[in-house]
Amino acid sequence: MLSLANQFVARATRFIFAAQDEPALWTISVRGRVVGSLVCEAGLCRLSWFEGTDRRLANYAGPVDGNVDALAETLSARLGAPVRLESLPL
Repeated sequence: MLSLANQFVARATRFIFAAQDEPALWTISVRGRVVGSLVCEAGLCRLSWFEGTDRRLANYAGPVDGNVDALAETLSARLGAPVRLESLPL
């Protein structure tokens, strides 16, 4: 039950920070390995992929609008494995 509460708080926090004009940074990980980052600043979000990232992720050209939960779900569906986005303090 505590895990579910922690997930809810994490999602709410990510949503709040994504909706602000404040800069925000997330790591993108698959199976415990960081494969990229998402940076949102001044209402614009940008994906960056690290060397060796699976092409199914690196070739993603869809919308990046700050809704990190929807992006994680979309990337997970493309890859066929869970993709996690974790907020980092700036």
